[in-house]
Amino acid sequence: MQEVRVSRVDDVTPRIRSFELVAADGGDLPAFAAGAHIDMALGNGEERSYSLLNDPAETHRYQIAVLREAESRGGSSWMHDALRAGDILRVSEPTNDFPLYEGGEFNVLIAGGIGITPIMSMAARLIALGKDYRLHYCARSRQEAAFIDELELLHGTRLVTHFDGGNPAMGIDLKALLAKRPPAGHVYVCGPIGLIRATRAAAVDWPQGTAHHELFKGSEADLAPESNNQPFEVMLKKSGKTYTIPADKSILSVLKAEGYKIKTLCTKGTCGTCRVTYLSGHVEHRDDVLDDDEKASVLQVCVSRGLPGETLVLDL
Repeated sequence: MQEVRVSRVDDVTPRIRSFELVAADGGDLPAFAAGAHIDMALGNGEERSYSLLNDPAETHRYQIAVLREAESRGGSSWMHDALRAGDILRVSEPTNDFPLYEGGEFNVLIAGGIGITPIMSMAARLIALGKDYRLHYCARSRQEAAFIDELELLHGTRLVTHFDGGNPAMGIDLKALLAKRPPAGHVYVCGPIGLIRATRAAAVDWPQGTAHHELFKGSEADLAPESNNQPFEVMLKKSGKTYTIPADKSILSVLKAEGYKIKTLCTKGTCGTCRVTYLSGHVEHRDDVLDDDEKASVLQVCVSRGLPGETLVLDL
């Protein structure tokens, strides 16, 4: 761990803040490769990992960006509310669990929301290497797309934006994009779990080792196939009834079989129609619609599940 000073703080969207870090002693920082992250000891006793988004050729600074999470346990909220320019922190040397394969001839870079951070560093490195690439940036709107002006200036027509207004069905067509692998092509994706899962599914026929991903939130367990589902229970607050949701059925299918009328369209977690308020319990959100604020109180009954042995209390 070494001490760094916060040299600059910028709001890049209403919910994303950028922090520039320099060595507290004024020297160079340890070098890093595209896709790397640092572990940061926060002033509230917590520790968090953040991807480095700047050009790996830079040795005088690290740049990170932090999304204010609705369900923050003290990490993003502290970074947004307490950290200021001039503050001193301790950070680890960079570690890379999401490396760029520099031998690839064509690179498809896919970022969703705050997942743009390691992808920005990769794109900068590809420019330095003279490699071809396309950067696909997915967000709800231009206003919620961090660094969009900088990205457009640097990447020009190599940047493709997908602003879906909160409806993934109107966003990036991954099946079409990844249907055919370019010669010596690699794909890299970072963002919400739904985007990563969909990218992996679309690139299922690509050779092993050519589809790369990094989770900025969650774990590999979140990407497990639905065949790993386990039973859980839901209790309906208004009726007081409790139902077991088997591993092979959804909340929606069980409740409809019991006579409950729930409006739905896609049944795949992409339209947002069957959202229901939950009052307690831990939810495994599998939709591609809800943002972090909504996930704190709402679930999509067509795809969301409770943890094994969990009882979800629904406002029904």
